[in-house]
Amino acid sequence: MEVITRRYYADIVDSWIGKGNIVAIVGSRRVGKSYVVKDFIQRHQEDKNANIIYIDKEKKAFKDIKTKDDLDAWIEERFLVGKHNYILIDEVQEIDHFEESVCNWYTEENTDVIITGSNSKMLSGELATLIAGRHVEVRIHPLTYSEFLEFHNLTDNDDSLMTYLNYGGLPGLRKVGLDNDEQVWAYLASVFNTIMLKDIIERHDIRNVPFLNNLIAFYADTTGKLTSANSISKYMKAQQEDVSSNLILLYRGFYAEAYLLDIVHRYDIHGKKIFQSNEKIYWDDLGLRNLKAEGSMDSYIEKVIENAVYKHLCYLGYEVKVGVLNAGEVDFVCTKPGETVYVQATYIVAEQTTRDREFGPLEKIRDNHPKYVISATPLLTQRDENGITHLSLRKFLKEGFSLS
Repeated sequence: MEVITRRYYADIVDSWIGKGNIVAIVGSRRVGKSYVVKDFIQRHQEDKNANIIYIDKEKKAFKDIKTKDDLDAWIEERFLVGKHNYILIDEVQEIDHFEESVCNWYTEENTDVIITGSNSKMLSGELATLIAGRHVEVRIHPLTYSEFLEFHNLTDNDDSLMTYLNYGGLPGLRKVGLDNDEQVWAYLASVFNTIMLKDIIERHDIRNVPFLNNLIAFYADTTGKLTSANSISKYMKAQQEDVSSNLILLYRGFYAEAYLLDIVHRYDIHGKKIFQSNEKIYWDDLGLRNLKAEGSMDSYIEKVIENAVYKHLCYLGYEVKVGVLNAGEVDFVCTKPGETVYVQATYIVAEQTTRDREFGPLEKIRDNHPKYVISATPLLTQRDENGITHLSLRKFLKEGFSLS
């Protein structure tokens, strides 16, 4: 099957080639890291000056590369002096003590090293010490709505949007197809189980697997709600499951390390400070979230829309926090260097009570930064009310904050 270029990521990776940095491509399993690597290979393999050395630790052909010495021997045998060597290692964290090898090879003349990993700790510890800032991290997100349309050759309409919100944006669904609902959910279950087993249970030697599964299901059902380890512990005890808040924090950290979940902190808009308790949880992929949630799409559409808006804000490069006011909350405070945007996300704004709930908090913010309400309100494309722009969900997911 032809590899479709994810241009946004291709441009980022290409921009760092030849600049003496290790390019670390990170994200959850099956999110498309290998896709970006294979696209890079496809776009460079015709270059007569390029020598591509590729290792994929998820493939049987590379099962014997287990240690730093194995990795060095493999690369040494294929390294060509006089060529531009591109060393690409997929799921590099599966190789023991890969750090020293990677750090040695990237200093060779005319050599670029690109690594991928499914654990956020990959760039901490020894590797971070060895390369001392000589790397750039590229986070791969699931397909955006626009990419989803391209990958599946779909027309932009409400049906396509609902399919995206339901199944999510894992690129592997292109091969599975979207026609067979059972096969889609079977594929998503396979991905989820692999992440849980390889990146959490085996990596951290988890013994209490039933609670690990119960907690992730809880986070699916409470997507976008303020939670704390203490409140979850009390809830679990009421369900006859006696677990400490420390264990909950530990497991939550493991989910985040594996890029299953994002932990989003609260930010005091007026006091300009970050709160370290009562965070919100959002999922990396909508399909995996829906797989573990109870009920139908109708029962949790509001949560899915909020999660979709959050993920697209991340894709657009914003650092996202939950906004706190003296009386109320703003779903997202989004910042880039020199830029701040406030965003509310909801399903449909039809009744006055909904309008007051979504527009009211934004109206209380007295600065001049842009303010948006994003909703799936029928027939809406864009409307301005009291300095607040009301955008349709489809328009936002395709065009961001582009105003026209």
